[in-house]
Amino acid sequence: MNTIANTAANDTETRLVRTLPLVGRVLIAAIFVLSGLSKLAAPAATMAYIGSVGLPFPIVALAGAVLIEVVGGLVLISGYRLRTVAAVLAVFSLVTALFFHNNFADQNQFIHFFKNVAMAGGLLQIVAFGKGRD
Repeated sequence: MNTIANTAANDTETRLVRTLPLVGRVLIAAIFVLSGLSKLAAPAATMAYIGSVGLPFPIVALAGAVLIEVVGGLVLISGYRLRTVAAVLAVFSLVTALFFHNNFADQNQFIHFFKNVAMAGGLLQIVAFGKGRD
């Protein structure tokens, strides 16, 4: 009887270990995909925001951000080249925190800065551990 209970517990743990990394990637990727799509929906506003922080070539920055966010987010979910994609998204998160959320006197920007830092931390976990145990 105890062996059956142990086997059931091990099966549940195995399913969790195989499923949770994908769930985690979907949850992290969602913010990137949605953010990239919102940039596509309002390109003029996004380019104005990019220009307002002094970055050159707002149209190039917009295209790069959309590419990284939408494609990177979808590829993160798929698991393809996972560590590389997670590293790119982590760097992107930190760079955007530094350029766009650096007004710590504004509590909203302060929160967004640390949200980006936390996302980078989660992505670095993916860089370190990949898809998880098989």
